[in-house]
Amino acid sequence: MPSWIRAVILPLSWLLLSLRAAADVKARSCGEVRQAYGAKGFSLVDIPYQEIAGEHLRICPQEYTCCTTEMEDKLSQQSKLEFENLVEETSHFVRTTFVSRHKKFDEFFRELLENAEKSLNDMFVRTYGMLYMQNSEVFQDLFTELKRYYTGGNVNLEEMLNDFWARLLERMFQLINPQYHFSEDYLECVSKYTDQLKPFGDVPRKLKIQVTRAFIAARTFVQGLTVGREVANRVSKVSPTPGCIRALMKMLYCPYCRGLPTVRPCNNYCLNVMKGCLANQADLDTEWNLFIDAMLLVAERLEGPFNIESVMDPIDVKISEAIMNMQENSMQVSAKVFQGCGQPKPAPALRSARSAPENFNTRFRPYNPEERPTTAAGTSLDRLVTDIKEKLKLSKKVWSTLPYTICKDESVTAGTSNEEECWNGHSKARYLPEIMNDGLTNQINNPEVEVDITRPDTFIRQQIMALRVMTNKLKNAYNGNDVNFQDTSDESSGSGSGSGCMDDVCPTEFEFVTTEAPAADPDRREEDSAAAQLGHSLLSWCLVCVVLALQRLCR
Repeated sequence: MPSWIRAVILPLSWLLLSLRAAADVKARSCGEVRQAYGAKGFSLVDIPYQEIAGEHLRICPQEYTCCTTEMEDKLSQQSKLEFENLVEETSHFVRTTFVSRHKKFDEFFRELLENAEKSLNDMFVRTYGMLYMQNSEVFQDLFTELKRYYTGGNVNLEEMLNDFWARLLERMFQLINPQYHFSEDYLECVSKYTDQLKPFGDVPRKLKIQVTRAFIAARTFVQGLTVGREVANRVSKVSPTPGCIRALMKMLYCPYCRGLPTVRPCNNYCLNVMKGCLANQADLDTEWNLFIDAMLLVAERLEGPFNIESVMDPIDVKISEAIMNMQENSMQVSAKVFQGCGQPKPAPALRSARSAPENFNTRFRPYNPEERPTTAAGTSLDRLVTDIKEKLKLSKKVWSTLPYTICKDESVTAGTSNEEECWNGHSKARYLPEIMNDGLTNQINNPEVEVDITRPDTFIRQQIMALRVMTNKLKNAYNGNDVNFQDTSDESSGSGSGSGCMDDVCPTEFEFVTTEAPAADPDRREEDSAAAQLGHSLLSWCLVCVVLALQRLCR
Protein backbone atom coordinates (compact mmCIF):
# COMPACT_ATOMS: atom_id res chain seq x y z
CA MET A 1 0.00 0.00 0.00
CA PRO A 2 1.45 3.38 -0.94
CA SER A 3 2.59 5.47 1.97
CA TRP A 4 0.42 8.39 1.04
CA ILE A 5 -2.73 6.21 1.26
CA ARG A 6 -1.65 4.84 4.62
CA ALA A 7 -1.10 8.41 5.77
CA VAL A 8 -4.71 9.24 4.91
CA ILE A 9 -6.40 6.06 6.28
CA LEU A 10 -4.79 6.02 9.73
CA PRO A 11 -6.04 9.47 10.79
CA LEU A 12 -9.52 8.61 9.48
CA SER A 13 -9.59 5.40 11.55
CA TRP A 14 -8.62 7.27 14.70
CA LEU A 15 -11.30 9.82 13.94
CA LEU A 16 -14.01 7.12 13.59
CA LEU A 17 -12.92 5.42 16.82
CA SER A 18 -13.03 8.74 18.64
CA LEU A 19 -16.54 9.49 17.34
CA ARG A 20 -17.75 6.00 18.39
CA ALA A 21 -16.24 6.43 21.85
CA ALA A 22 -17.96 9.79 22.22
CA ALA A 23 -21.25 8.21 21.21
CA ASP A 24 -20.76 5.42 23.78
CA VAL A 25 -20.06 7.96 26.52
CA LYS A 26 -23.25 9.81 25.61
CA ALA A 27 -25.30 6.55 25.65
CA ARG A 28 -24.01 5.60 29.09
CA SER A 29 -25.09 8.85 30.70
CA CYS A 30 -27.38 8.47 33.80
CA GLY A 31 -29.00 11.89 33.39
CA GLU A 32 -32.49 10.52 32.63
CA VAL A 33 -32.23 8.07 35.53
CA ARG A 34 -31.10 10.83 37.88
CA GLN A 35 -34.17 12.87 36.95
CA ALA A 36 -36.58 9.94 37.49
CA TYR A 37 -34.86 8.90 40.72
CA GLY A 38 -35.06 12.44 42.11
CA ALA A 39 -38.75 12.63 41.18
CA LYS A 40 -39.33 9.73 43.57
CA GLY A 41 -38.06 11.93 46.39
CA PHE A 42 -34.62 10.33 46.73
CA SER A 43 -31.36 12.21 47.16
CA LEU A 44 -29.14 12.36 44.08
CA VAL A 45 -26.02 11.86 46.18
CA ASP A 46 -26.18 8.06 45.68
CA ILE A 47 -26.55 8.07 41.89
CA PRO A 48 -23.62 8.33 39.42
CA TYR A 49 -23.59 10.63 36.41
CA GLN A 50 -22.54 7.84 34.08
CA GLU A 51 -22.95 4.08 34.06
CA ILE A 52 -20.59 2.06 36.21
CA ALA A 53 -19.70 -1.62 36.39
CA GLY A 54 -22.54 -3.59 38.04
CA GLU A 55 -20.73 -6.40 39.91
CA HIS A 56 -22.09 -5.00 43.21
CA LEU A 57 -25.75 -5.49 42.27
CA ARG A 58 -27.63 -8.31 44.04
CA ILE A 59 -30.97 -8.20 42.18
CA CYS A 60 -30.60 -6.39 38.86
CA PRO A 61 -28.44 -7.65 35.94
CA GLN A 62 -24.74 -7.21 36.80
CA GLU A 63 -23.94 -5.24 33.67
CA TYR A 64 -23.06 -1.58 33.24
CA THR A 65 -25.54 0.23 35.46
CA CYS A 66 -26.73 3.54 36.87
CA CYS A 67 -27.45 1.97 40.28
CA THR A 68 -25.26 1.84 43.33
CA THR A 69 -25.80 -0.61 46.22
CA GLU A 70 -27.59 2.12 48.19
CA MET A 71 -29.90 2.80 45.26
CA GLU A 72 -30.78 -0.85 44.86
CA ASP A 73 -31.65 -1.09 48.56
CA LYS A 74 -33.81 2.04 48.48
CA LEU A 75 -35.58 1.04 45.28
CA SER A 76 -36.28 -2.42 46.74
CA GLN A 77 -38.07 -0.78 49.68
CA GLN A 78 -39.85 1.56 47.28
CA SER A 79 -41.11 -1.39 45.20
CA LYS A 80 -42.37 -3.10 48.39
CA LEU A 81 -44.33 0.01 49.44
CA GLU A 82 -45.76 0.51 45.96
CA PHE A 83 -46.88 -3.12 45.83
CA GLU A 84 -48.61 -2.88 49.22
CA ASN A 85 -50.37 0.31 48.10
CA LEU A 86 -51.41 -1.27 44.80
CA VAL A 87 -53.05 -4.23 46.56
CA GLU A 88 -54.79 -1.96 49.04
CA GLU A 89 -56.06 0.37 46.31
CA THR A 90 -57.18 -2.51 44.09
CA SER A 91 -59.17 -4.11 46.92
CA HIS A 92 -60.63 -0.75 47.97
CA PHE A 93 -63.98 -1.44 46.32
CA VAL A 94 -64.62 -4.72 48.12
CA ARG A 95 -63.53 -3.28 51.47
CA THR A 96 -65.73 -0.19 51.22
CA THR A 97 -68.64 -2.36 50.02
CA PHE A 98 -68.66 -4.40 53.21
CA VAL A 99 -67.92 -1.45 55.50
CA SER A 100 -70.66 0.80 54.10
CA ARG A 101 -73.30 -1.92 53.67
CA HIS A 102 -72.70 -3.31 57.15
CA LYS A 103 -73.16 0.18 58.58
CA LYS A 104 -76.35 0.75 56.60
CA PHE A 105 -77.89 -2.64 57.40
CA ASP A 106 -77.05 -2.34 61.09
CA GLU A 107 -78.50 1.17 61.22
CA PHE A 108 -81.66 -0.02 59.46
CA PHE A 109 -82.14 -3.03 61.75
CA ARG A 110 -81.66 -1.12 65.00
CA GLU A 111 -84.02 1.64 63.88
CA LEU A 112 -86.56 -0.96 62.79
CA LEU A 113 -86.58 -2.47 66.30
CA GLU A 114 -86.83 0.96 67.92
CA ASN A 115 -89.75 1.92 65.66
CA ALA A 116 -91.56 -1.33 66.41
CA GLU A 117 -91.11 -0.90 70.16
CA LYS A 118 -92.25 2.72 70.06
CA SER A 119 -95.25 1.81 67.91
CA LEU A 120 -96.33 -0.93 70.32
CA ASN A 121 -95.86 1.31 73.35
CA ASP A 122 -97.85 4.17 71.81
CA MET A 123 -100.68 1.86 70.75
CA PHE A 124 -100.95 0.05 74.08
CA VAL A 125 -100.78 3.23 76.17
CA ARG A 126 -103.62 4.65 74.11
CA THR A 127 -105.62 1.42 74.09
CA TYR A 128 -105.11 -0.05 77.56
CA GLY A 129 -103.86 2.98 79.48
CA MET A 130 -102.76 2.38 83.05
CA LEU A 131 -103.22 -1.37 82.82
CA TYR A 132 -100.55 -1.53 80.12
CA MET A 133 -98.23 0.89 81.89
CA GLN A 134 -98.37 -1.23 85.06
CA ASN A 135 -97.31 -4.29 83.04
CA SER A 136 -95.16 -2.66 80.34
CA GLU A 137 -91.94 -4.36 81.50
CA VAL A 138 -93.21 -7.62 79.96
CA PHE A 139 -93.14 -5.98 76.51
CA GLN A 140 -89.98 -4.00 77.18
CA ASP A 141 -88.19 -7.22 78.12
CA LEU A 142 -89.33 -8.77 74.83
CA PHE A 143 -87.65 -6.03 72.78
CA THR A 144 -84.60 -6.00 75.05
CA GLU A 145 -84.07 -9.69 74.38
CA LEU A 146 -84.63 -9.27 70.63
CA LYS A 147 -82.00 -6.52 70.54
CA ARG A 148 -79.63 -8.63 72.64
CA TYR A 149 -80.04 -11.53 70.24
CA TYR A 150 -79.33 -9.32 67.24
CA THR A 151 -76.15 -7.94 68.79
CA GLY A 152 -74.79 -11.44 69.36
CA GLY A 153 -76.20 -12.23 72.79
CA ASN A 154 -76.73 -15.82 73.88
CA VAL A 155 -80.51 -15.78 73.50
CA ASN A 156 -82.65 -18.76 72.55
CA LEU A 157 -85.40 -17.11 70.52
CA GLU A 158 -87.97 -19.88 70.92
CA GLU A 159 -87.52 -20.12 74.69
CA MET A 160 -87.58 -16.34 75.02
CA LEU A 161 -90.84 -16.05 73.04
CA ASN A 162 -92.42 -18.88 75.02
CA ASP A 163 -91.46 -17.09 78.22
CA PHE A 164 -92.98 -13.84 76.92
CA TRP A 165 -96.38 -15.46 76.27
CA ALA A 166 -96.29 -17.29 79.60
CA ARG A 167 -95.61 -14.04 81.46
CA LEU A 168 -98.31 -12.24 79.48
CA LEU A 169 -100.79 -15.00 80.34
CA GLU A 170 -100.00 -14.65 84.06
CA ARG A 171 -100.53 -10.89 83.99
CA MET A 172 -103.73 -11.06 81.96
CA PHE A 173 -105.12 -13.91 84.02
CA GLN A 174 -104.91 -11.71 87.09
CA LEU A 175 -106.53 -8.79 85.24
CA ILE A 176 -109.51 -10.81 84.02
CA ASN A 177 -109.96 -12.40 87.47
CA PRO A 178 -109.52 -9.48 89.90
CA GLN A 179 -111.86 -11.12 92.42
CA TYR A 180 -109.21 -13.72 93.26
CA HIS A 181 -105.80 -13.66 94.86
CA PHE A 182 -103.10 -15.68 93.05
CA SER A 183 -99.86 -16.82 94.68
CA GLU A 184 -96.59 -17.17 92.75
CA ASP A 185 -97.00 -20.95 92.71
CA TYR A 186 -100.51 -20.65 91.33
CA LEU A 187 -99.37 -18.27 88.55
CA GLU A 188 -96.58 -20.69 87.68
CA CYS A 189 -99.22 -23.38 87.30
CA VAL A 190 -101.22 -21.03 85.04
CA SER A 191 -98.25 -20.47 82.74
CA LYS A 192 -97.90 -24.23 82.23
CA TYR A 193 -101.28 -24.21 80.50
CA THR A 194 -100.16 -21.75 77.78
CA ASP A 195 -99.60 -24.37 75.07
CA GLN A 196 -102.52 -26.56 76.05
CA LEU A 197 -105.18 -23.86 76.37
CA LYS A 198 -103.97 -21.63 73.53
CA PRO A 199 -105.49 -18.58 75.26
CA PHE A 200 -103.98 -16.26 72.63
CA GLY A 201 -105.22 -18.27 69.66
CA ASP A 202 -102.77 -19.17 66.92
CA VAL A 203 -100.87 -15.87 67.14
CA PRO A 204 -97.97 -17.11 69.33
CA ARG A 205 -97.26 -20.08 67.04
CA LYS A 206 -97.30 -18.01 63.86
CA LEU A 207 -95.32 -15.17 65.39
CA LYS A 208 -92.69 -17.59 66.70
CA ILE A 209 -92.16 -18.97 63.20
CA GLN A 210 -91.91 -15.51 61.66
CA VAL A 211 -89.73 -13.93 64.34
CA THR A 212 -87.25 -16.79 64.71
CA ARG A 213 -86.52 -17.28 61.02
CA ALA A 214 -86.44 -13.53 60.27
CA PHE A 215 -84.13 -12.71 63.19
CA ILE A 216 -81.87 -15.69 62.48
CA ALA A 217 -81.51 -14.57 58.85
CA ALA A 218 -81.02 -10.91 59.71
CA ARG A 219 -78.47 -11.52 62.47
CA THR A 220 -76.52 -14.04 60.40
CA PHE A 221 -76.56 -11.73 57.40
CA VAL A 222 -75.15 -8.80 59.35
CA GLN A 223 -72.56 -11.15 60.88
CA GLY A 224 -71.65 -12.15 57.32
CA LEU A 225 -71.15 -8.51 56.39
CA THR A 226 -68.90 -8.16 59.44
CA VAL A 227 -66.81 -11.20 58.52
CA GLY A 228 -66.53 -10.06 54.90
CA ARG A 229 -65.41 -6.63 56.08
CA GLU A 230 -62.79 -8.05 58.45
CA VAL A 231 -61.42 -10.58 55.96
CA ALA A 232 -61.19 -7.98 53.18
CA ASN A 233 -59.44 -5.50 55.47
CA ARG A 234 -56.92 -8.10 56.65
CA VAL A 235 -56.15 -9.68 53.29
CA SER A 236 -55.67 -6.32 51.61
CA LYS A 237 -52.74 -5.58 53.95
CA VAL A 238 -50.08 -7.83 52.43
CA SER A 239 -46.61 -8.61 53.78
CA PRO A 240 -44.48 -9.56 50.74
CA THR A 241 -41.86 -12.27 51.20
CA PRO A 242 -38.16 -11.60 50.49
CA GLY A 243 -38.54 -13.52 47.22
CA CYS A 244 -41.49 -11.35 46.26
CA ILE A 245 -39.60 -8.13 47.10
CA ARG A 246 -36.69 -9.22 44.88
CA ALA A 247 -39.09 -9.93 42.01
CA LEU A 248 -40.85 -6.59 42.48
CA MET A 249 -37.56 -4.70 42.46
CA LYS A 250 -36.44 -6.52 39.32
CA MET A 251 -39.73 -5.73 37.58
CA LEU A 252 -40.29 -2.13 38.67
CA TYR A 253 -36.85 -0.58 39.11
CA CYS A 254 -34.19 -2.64 37.38
CA PRO A 255 -35.07 -0.64 34.22
CA TYR A 256 -33.70 2.37 36.15
CA CYS A 257 -30.46 0.55 36.74
CA ARG A 258 -30.21 -0.26 33.05
CA GLY A 259 -30.74 3.38 32.11
CA LEU A 260 -34.34 2.79 30.94
CA PRO A 261 -36.48 4.57 33.57
CA THR A 262 -39.40 5.20 31.19
CA VAL A 263 -39.73 1.58 30.03
CA ARG A 264 -42.53 -0.24 31.86
CA PRO A 265 -42.78 -3.98 32.53
CA CYS A 266 -44.37 -6.33 30.00
CA ASN A 267 -47.95 -7.25 30.93
CA ASN A 268 -47.35 -11.03 31.11
CA TYR A 269 -44.17 -10.46 33.09
CA CYS A 270 -46.17 -8.44 35.61
CA LEU A 271 -48.78 -11.22 35.83
CA ASN A 272 -46.20 -13.85 36.75
CA VAL A 273 -44.70 -11.59 39.41
CA MET A 274 -48.09 -10.77 40.90
CA LYS A 275 -49.30 -14.37 40.78
CA GLY A 276 -46.21 -15.39 42.70
CA CYS A 277 -46.53 -12.58 45.23
CA LEU A 278 -50.30 -13.06 45.67
CA ALA A 279 -50.43 -16.86 45.47
CA ASN A 280 -51.90 -17.27 48.97
CA GLN A 281 -54.51 -14.57 48.37
CA ALA A 282 -55.66 -16.45 45.27
CA ASP A 283 -56.16 -19.56 47.40
CA LEU A 284 -58.68 -17.57 49.44
CA ASP A 285 -60.87 -17.16 46.38
CA THR A 286 -62.66 -20.53 46.48
CA GLU A 287 -63.89 -20.08 50.04
CA TRP A 288 -64.62 -16.40 49.40
CA ASN A 289 -66.86 -17.25 46.43
CA LEU A 290 -68.77 -19.87 48.46
CA PHE A 291 -69.22 -17.25 51.18
CA ILE A 292 -70.57 -14.69 48.68
CA ASP A 293 -72.97 -17.28 47.22
CA ALA A 294 -74.28 -18.06 50.71
CA MET A 295 -74.69 -14.35 51.46
CA LEU A 296 -76.70 -13.89 48.25
CA LEU A 297 -79.05 -16.74 49.09
CA VAL A 298 -79.69 -15.48 52.62
CA ALA A 299 -80.30 -12.05 51.07
CA GLU A 300 -83.02 -13.62 48.93
CA ARG A 301 -84.55 -15.09 52.07
CA LEU A 302 -84.61 -11.60 53.59
CA GLU A 303 -86.44 -10.33 50.52
CA GLY A 304 -88.95 -13.19 50.69
CA PRO A 305 -90.21 -15.42 53.50
CA PHE A 306 -87.72 -14.19 56.12
CA ASN A 307 -88.41 -10.48 55.68
CA ILE A 308 -87.69 -8.91 59.08
CA GLU A 309 -89.47 -5.69 58.16
CA SER A 310 -92.77 -7.45 57.40
CA VAL A 311 -92.49 -9.20 60.78
CA MET A 312 -91.60 -6.23 62.99
CA ASP A 313 -93.78 -3.51 61.49
CA PRO A 314 -97.11 -5.17 62.46
CA ILE A 315 -95.90 -6.93 65.63
CA ASP A 316 -97.94 -4.56 67.80
CA VAL A 317 -101.09 -5.44 65.87
CA LYS A 318 -100.39 -9.16 66.20
CA ILE A 319 -99.78 -9.02 69.95
CA SER A 320 -102.93 -6.95 70.41
CA GLU A 321 -104.84 -9.53 68.37
CA ALA A 322 -103.57 -12.19 70.77
CA ILE A 323 -104.75 -10.13 73.76
CA MET A 324 -108.22 -9.80 72.18
CA ASN A 325 -108.34 -13.57 71.75
CA MET A 326 -107.57 -13.91 75.45
CA GLN A 327 -110.32 -11.44 76.34
CA GLU A 328 -112.90 -13.23 74.21
CA ASN A 329 -112.03 -16.64 75.67
CA SER A 330 -111.41 -15.45 79.23
CA MET A 331 -114.23 -17.42 80.84
CA GLN A 332 -113.31 -20.72 79.19
CA VAL A 333 -109.61 -20.19 79.94
CA SER A 334 -110.30 -19.34 83.58
CA ALA A 335 -112.57 -22.36 84.02
CA LYS A 336 -109.97 -24.76 82.64
CA VAL A 337 -107.20 -23.22 84.76
CA PHE A 338 -109.33 -23.48 87.91
CA GLN A 339 -109.99 -27.09 87.04
CA GLY A 340 -106.30 -27.86 86.57
CA CYS A 341 -104.68 -25.63 89.20
CA GLY A 342 -107.45 -25.57 91.80
CA GLN A 343 -109.88 -22.94 92.99
CA PRO A 344 -107.99 -19.74 93.93
CA LYS A 345 -108.53 -17.85 97.13
CA PRO A 346 -110.88 -14.81 97.05
CA ALA A 347 -109.20 -11.42 96.99
CA PRO A 348 -109.75 -8.83 99.75
CA ALA A 349 -113.11 -7.06 99.63
CA LEU A 350 -111.68 -3.92 97.98
CA ARG A 351 -110.35 -5.81 94.96
CA SER A 352 -113.26 -8.21 94.61
CA ALA A 353 -115.63 -5.29 94.23
CA ARG A 354 -114.06 -4.48 90.88
CA SER A 355 -115.28 -6.67 88.07
CA ALA A 356 -113.29 -7.79 85.07
CA PRO A 357 -115.21 -5.72 82.51
CA GLU A 358 -114.45 -2.55 84.47
CA ASN A 359 -110.77 -3.35 84.55
CA PHE A 360 -110.03 -4.92 81.19
CA ASN A 361 -112.72 -4.47 78.64
CA THR A 362 -110.87 -2.23 76.16
CA ARG A 363 -110.82 -3.23 72.51
CA PHE A 364 -107.84 -2.59 70.28
CA ARG A 365 -108.09 0.26 67.78
CA PRO A 366 -105.56 -0.10 64.94
CA TYR A 367 -103.40 2.69 63.57
CA ASN A 368 -104.48 4.67 60.60
CA PRO A 369 -101.94 4.31 57.76
CA GLU A 370 -100.75 7.90 58.18
CA GLU A 371 -100.01 7.26 61.85
CA ARG A 372 -97.53 4.50 61.05
CA PRO A 373 -93.84 5.29 61.75
CA THR A 374 -91.72 6.14 58.71
CA THR A 375 -89.49 3.49 57.18
CA ALA A 376 -86.35 2.75 59.17
CA ALA A 377 -83.13 4.54 58.17
CA GLY A 378 -84.82 6.24 55.23
CA THR A 379 -85.03 3.04 53.17
CA SER A 380 -86.80 -0.33 53.03
CA LEU A 381 -85.38 -3.79 53.52
CA ASP A 382 -86.06 -4.70 49.89
CA ARG A 383 -84.16 -1.69 48.53
CA LEU A 384 -81.33 -2.22 51.00
CA VAL A 385 -80.92 -5.92 50.22
CA THR A 386 -81.15 -5.34 46.46
CA ASP A 387 -78.30 -2.83 46.68
CA ILE A 388 -76.18 -5.18 48.82
CA LYS A 389 -76.77 -8.09 46.43
CA GLU A 390 -75.53 -6.05 43.46
CA LYS A 391 -72.34 -5.13 45.28
CA LEU A 392 -71.75 -8.67 46.54
CA LYS A 393 -71.96 -10.08 43.02
CA LEU A 394 -69.23 -7.66 41.91
CA SER A 395 -66.94 -8.83 44.69
CA LYS A 396 -66.79 -12.46 43.53
CA LYS A 397 -63.37 -13.73 42.39
CA VAL A 398 -61.81 -10.51 43.65
CA TRP A 399 -58.71 -12.21 45.11
CA SER A 400 -57.82 -14.39 42.11
CA THR A 401 -58.23 -11.42 39.75
CA LEU A 402 -55.98 -9.10 41.79
CA PRO A 403 -52.93 -9.75 39.55
CA TYR A 404 -54.94 -8.95 36.41
CA THR A 405 -56.42 -5.81 37.92
CA ILE A 406 -53.01 -4.55 39.06
CA CYS A 407 -51.23 -5.38 35.80
CA LYS A 408 -53.99 -3.70 33.80
CA ASP A 409 -53.03 -0.38 35.41
CA GLU A 410 -51.30 1.85 32.84
CA SER A 411 -49.03 3.27 35.52
CA VAL A 412 -47.67 -0.23 36.24
CA THR A 413 -47.18 -1.99 32.88
CA ALA A 414 -46.69 -1.20 29.21
CA GLY A 415 -50.02 -2.90 28.45
CA THR A 416 -50.90 -5.74 26.08
CA SER A 417 -50.52 -3.61 22.93
CA ASN A 418 -46.85 -2.87 23.51
CA GLU A 419 -45.28 -6.31 23.88
CA GLU A 420 -42.01 -5.54 22.04
CA GLU A 421 -41.09 -2.25 23.73
CA CYS A 422 -41.45 -3.37 27.36
CA TRP A 423 -39.14 -4.51 30.17
CA ASN A 424 -38.94 -8.32 30.36
CA GLY A 425 -36.67 -8.50 33.41
CA HIS A 426 -33.44 -8.37 31.43
CA SER A 427 -33.89 -5.92 28.58
CA LYS A 428 -36.42 -4.03 26.49
CA ALA A 429 -37.96 -6.90 24.52
CA ARG A 430 -40.90 -9.34 24.38
CA TYR A 431 -41.56 -11.48 27.47
CA LEU A 432 -41.54 -15.16 26.44
CA PRO A 433 -42.29 -17.38 29.51
CA GLU A 434 -45.85 -18.71 29.90
CA ILE A 435 -48.25 -17.23 32.47
CA MET A 436 -48.66 -19.27 35.65
CA ASN A 437 -52.05 -20.48 36.88
CA ASP A 438 -53.58 -19.13 40.10
CA GLY A 439 -52.81 -20.35 43.60
CA LEU A 440 -49.85 -21.48 45.67
CA THR A 441 -49.29 -24.95 44.22
CA ASN A 442 -49.15 -23.58 40.67
CA GLN A 443 -46.16 -21.37 41.49
CA ILE A 444 -43.68 -24.24 41.73
CA ASN A 445 -42.24 -23.30 38.32
CA ASN A 446 -42.82 -19.55 38.48
CA PRO A 447 -39.84 -18.07 36.58
CA GLU A 448 -39.98 -14.72 38.40
CA VAL A 449 -40.76 -15.34 42.09
CA GLU A 450 -39.24 -17.86 44.47
CA VAL A 451 -42.30 -19.38 46.19
CA ASP A 452 -42.18 -22.09 48.84
CA ILE A 453 -45.35 -24.02 47.99
CA THR A 454 -44.89 -26.27 51.05
CA ARG A 455 -45.53 -23.39 53.46
CA PRO A 456 -49.00 -21.86 53.04
CA ASP A 457 -49.47 -18.47 54.65
CA THR A 458 -50.86 -19.09 58.16
CA PHE A 459 -52.63 -15.73 58.21
CA ILE A 460 -54.46 -16.45 54.95
CA ARG A 461 -55.43 -19.92 56.22
CA GLN A 462 -57.02 -18.26 59.26
CA GLN A 463 -59.12 -16.07 56.97
CA ILE A 464 -60.14 -19.12 54.94
CA MET A 465 -61.29 -20.79 58.16
CA ALA A 466 -63.23 -17.67 59.23
CA LEU A 467 -65.03 -17.65 55.88
CA ARG A 468 -65.78 -21.37 56.13
CA VAL A 469 -67.34 -21.00 59.58
CA MET A 470 -69.42 -18.05 58.41
CA THR A 471 -70.56 -19.89 55.29
CA ASN A 472 -71.78 -22.76 57.47
CA LYS A 473 -73.76 -20.31 59.60
CA LEU A 474 -75.28 -18.78 56.47
CA LYS A 475 -76.28 -22.23 55.22
CA ASN A 476 -78.14 -22.85 58.46
CA ALA A 477 -79.73 -19.40 58.43
CA TYR A 478 -80.94 -20.11 54.90
CA ASN A 479 -82.70 -23.17 56.30
CA GLY A 480 -84.04 -21.22 59.29
CA ASN A 481 -81.64 -22.81 61.76
CA ASP A 482 -79.53 -20.95 64.28
CA VAL A 483 -76.41 -22.92 65.20
CA ASN A 484 -73.39 -21.86 67.24
CA PHE A 485 -70.53 -23.80 65.73
CA GLN A 486 -67.90 -25.52 67.82
CA ASP A 487 -66.53 -27.77 65.08
CA THR A 488 -66.59 -26.30 61.59
CA SER A 489 -66.19 -29.73 60.04
CA ASP A 490 -69.62 -30.70 61.37
CA GLU A 491 -72.28 -28.31 60.17
CA SER A 492 -74.94 -29.73 62.47
CA SER A 493 -73.00 -29.52 65.74
CA GLY A 494 -73.57 -26.96 68.46
CA SER A 495 -76.64 -25.40 69.96
CA GLY A 496 -78.66 -22.29 69.42
CA SER A 497 -82.16 -21.02 68.94
CA GLY A 498 -83.30 -24.07 67.03
CA SER A 499 -85.19 -23.90 63.79
CA GLY A 500 -87.43 -21.15 62.56
CA CYS A 501 -88.67 -23.51 59.85
CA MET A 502 -92.08 -25.00 60.44
CA ASP A 503 -94.89 -26.16 58.19
CA ASP A 504 -92.39 -27.06 55.44
CA VAL A 505 -91.33 -23.43 55.06
CA CYS A 506 -87.63 -24.33 54.79
CA PRO A 507 -85.83 -27.07 52.86
CA THR A 508 -84.13 -29.79 54.87
CA GLU A 509 -80.79 -29.25 53.19
CA PHE A 510 -78.97 -26.18 51.92
CA GLU A 511 -78.22 -26.20 48.21
CA PHE A 512 -76.59 -23.34 46.34
CA VAL A 513 -78.59 -24.12 43.21
CA THR A 514 -81.77 -23.36 45.14
CA THR A 515 -82.66 -19.72 45.60
CA GLU A 516 -86.13 -20.06 47.11
CA ALA A 517 -87.78 -22.63 49.30
CA PRO A 518 -91.44 -23.45 48.71
CA ALA A 519 -93.62 -21.06 50.65
CA ALA A 520 -95.94 -22.41 53.30
CA ASP A 521 -99.57 -21.62 53.93
CA PRO A 522 -99.42 -19.45 57.07
CA ASP A 523 -102.99 -20.30 57.97
CA ARG A 524 -102.55 -24.07 57.84
CA ARG A 525 -103.98 -25.78 60.89
CA GLU A 526 -101.92 -28.04 63.10
CA GLU A 527 -102.79 -31.64 62.39
CA ASP A 528 -100.99 -33.26 65.28
CA SER A 529 -102.54 -33.56 68.68
CA ALA A 530 -100.67 -32.78 71.90
CA ALA A 531 -100.08 -36.49 72.47
CA ALA A 532 -98.62 -36.93 69.00
CA GLN A 533 -96.33 -33.96 69.51
CA LEU A 534 -95.12 -35.42 72.79
CA GLY A 535 -94.45 -38.78 71.14
CA HIS A 536 -92.55 -37.04 68.32
CA SER A 537 -90.45 -35.09 70.83
CA LEU A 538 -89.60 -38.26 72.77
CA LEU A 539 -88.64 -40.03 69.55
CA SER A 540 -86.45 -37.10 68.49
CA TRP A 541 -84.77 -37.04 71.89
CA CYS A 542 -84.05 -40.79 71.71
CA LEU A 543 -82.53 -40.38 68.24
CA VAL A 544 -80.31 -37.54 69.49
CA CYS A 545 -79.12 -39.71 72.39
CA VAL A 546 -78.30 -42.59 70.01
CA VAL A 547 -76.33 -40.29 67.68
CA LEU A 548 -74.35 -38.82 70.58
CA ALA A 549 -73.57 -42.30 71.89
CA LEU A 550 -72.35 -43.41 68.46
CA GLN A 551 -70.17 -40.31 68.15
CA ARG A 552 -68.54 -41.08 71.50
CA LEU A 553 -67.90 -44.70 70.45
CA CYS A 554 -66.34 -43.54 67.16
CA ARG A 555 -63.95 -41.29 69.03
